[in-house]
Amino acid sequence: MYGKIRERLRKQLECIKDDGLYKTERIITTPQGVEIETNGKKVLNFCANNYLGLCSEPRVMAASNYTFFKYGYGMASVRFICGTQKVHKDLEHAISKFLGMEDTILYSSAFDANGGVFEPLLGEQDAIISDELNHASIIDGVRLCKAQRFKYKNNDMEDLEEVLQDASEARYKLIVTDGVFSMDGIIAQVDKICDLAEKYDALVMVDDSHATGVIGKTGRGSVEYCNAQGRVDIISTTFGKALGGASGGCISARKEIIEILRQRSRPYLFSNSLAPAIAGATLEVLHMLSETTELHDRLYENTQMFRKGIKKAGFRIVDSIHPIIPVLFGHLPNDAKLSQNFANELLEEGIYVIGFYFPVVPKGKSRIRVQISAAHTPDQIVFALDKFKKVGKKLGAI
Repeated sequence: MYGKIRERLRKQLECIKDDGLYKTERIITTPQGVEIETNGKKVLNFCANNYLGLCSEPRVMAASNYTFFKYGYGMASVRFICGTQKVHKDLEHAISKFLGMEDTILYSSAFDANGGVFEPLLGEQDAIISDELNHASIIDGVRLCKAQRFKYKNNDMEDLEEVLQDASEARYKLIVTDGVFSMDGIIAQVDKICDLAEKYDALVMVDDSHATGVIGKTGRGSVEYCNAQGRVDIISTTFGKALGGASGGCISARKEIIEILRQRSRPYLFSNSLAPAIAGATLEVLHMLSETTELHDRLYENTQMFRKGIKKAGFRIVDSIHPIIPVLFGHLPNDAKLSQNFANELLEEGIYVIGFYFPVVPKGKSRIRVQISAAHTPDQIVFALDKFKKVGKKLGAI
């Protein structure tokens, strides 16, 4: 049987390659950070979710090592059997306090968190109203739920209100949005979403994976940035980006929501507990962020510096304040291949970035998604801008 499907898969792979959409993986031979090594070449990394530069930060690593030796390598169990340690509960309490929510439940990834939140809460009589650019994990989580599905235009409050009216017959309504849309760096209008939710009697869920530790005056995310504290019912987020960059995620929400998730959320009930060392390291990161906003402030300064420089060089970007900075090629011929060639040329110049193209972004919207870190120095940012200009002129992108 496999011989038949193998031929189809080979043809499909050849088509992907011919269309310039084939993805390859570069192998990094050093710890994650601003300066990394790949293929024997030292380069500056400008495409990691390492927003605060904590992936290999000594204090975070020390906390991980301490927890590793205190609590062991793994749990070999799910939480409700014998997979709950004090470090797991400590982390849940710390996240709840940090985000200003009543309770928190941990998952092995934010993808699992979003995959496990909808089905236990909503049924056929209910409605989920989702932003059209929400993350794939939200889309997949919604598919697992029997609730009616509605979609509104990206960050468009007029369209959201129309959709809420269309869903008026539903028993319960849940509006779900990314706090920061990962391909564009656009921040959701969480306050206005809450206004509409209150008007039409709906719940609000925000996925703040690209916002926690990154935006808001103290890094509490899009909810803080939009002054919507206390108005959002559910926040999902990840530990795999700003909060240390390993893995793991959570749902923070009203206490009854968390209680039912502990009883009915399948990724929680049937997946191993979060590794103790990750829980301990993430807990230490939250302590660090509660002590000072130094990393958060430096990230903002670095972001502003790169945004101003790349626009001055003549590139098109999506305007925002977020350290996700998409350099756009969709207006140029063969944009998918251009994004890949551009990334390869930059790698030769000492800058590590990746071209994004279909199906990660829609056809005709290829880009290089630059991501700034608090660990970048001003000199490194200037170096990167110079290389973008050099390659941009060489490939006719500016």
